[in-house]
Amino acid sequence: MRLVKIIFACGLLAVVLSLQVRPSATPVPAVQPAPNAAAVSAPQAGSEVVKPPVPEIAPTLFYLFGCTWLPVTNSMVCTWMVALVIFVVVRFSTWKVKEVPTGAQNVMETIIEGWEDLAAGVLEPKVVHWVFPLAATYFIFILTSNLMGLLPGMGSIGIGIPAKDSLLPFAIQHAETPFFRAPTSDANLTVAMAGIFLVMSFYWALRYNGLMGLVKHIFGVKGEANKWALAPLAMLFIFIGLMEMVSITLVRPLALAMRLYGNILGGESVLTLMLTQTPLGLGALPFYFLELFVAVVQALVFALLTIAFVGTMCAHAEEPPGGH
Repeated sequence: MRLVKIIFACGLLAVVLSLQVRPSATPVPAVQPAPNAAAVSAPQAGSEVVKPPVPEIAPTLFYLFGCTWLPVTNSMVCTWMVALVIFVVVRFSTWKVKEVPTGAQNVMETIIEGWEDLAAGVLEPKVVHWVFPLAATYFIFILTSNLMGLLPGMGSIGIGIPAKDSLLPFAIQHAETPFFRAPTSDANLTVAMAGIFLVMSFYWALRYNGLMGLVKHIFGVKGEANKWALAPLAMLFIFIGLMEMVSITLVRPLALAMRLYGNILGGESVLTLMLTQTPLGLGALPFYFLELFVAVVQALVFALLTIAFVGTMCAHAEEPPGGH
């Protein structure tokens, strides 16, 4: 039953991410420059516009159902590929469930039981059943996405300027519009995952505390105080509660999204530079193994922070998360 929940969460995440909408650039009306402005704004002869090795905005490959307001980027295509890989692996590992697991079933159960035990050490039992499927799904999805971004051809196969001095057919100097890109190197995906976490964390907090209980949990006075100190403490904790609301609604989702996006995009940029500016691309070899480590760590951190953030909202003030 828990595997079914994880599969359902993966499918829901894939559907949400497939509806990412990136507004197209609006053409800017031409403005007649001043007579003396042309010389100032014109680039010097021989100068070239320096482009980043990995574009910050994922290019559009085609439009879904022909609708211009539903662009499909290369990172979205890879997102669907990651979802398909997860579906196939989970289905294969649970095709014939054995009482004594072996092979792929053993690996899958080890990952799931490990995350369940980890969440049980932080959260209360009923909260574990709520948060565990989402946290495990995030870990599996992000890890698969990060590792897919390190496969050969990611970011290098696409449309670009043909390489005239190459003996290989269809060779290009640089893929200006790559067909494939690591999903987690696109801010649209990381922001969407952080948004899902924000909505679900509020839902779980309301389910655990109730509306008034959640308000008291955030703005209420923690600890005991006499009647003379109660008013100043109430004002203090209202201010602290406002800061906590900013942290819950803005800082935490932004930290989840930008940490993952920045690390993966930065790693891809370093690898691309080392591949193109060192002999035979040998300079990228140590960074490649470093990115393998980063891929695992970033997936682990994202899922762990999901559990920790929910734990701060679904815990009684007088009792630490997880109980005794």
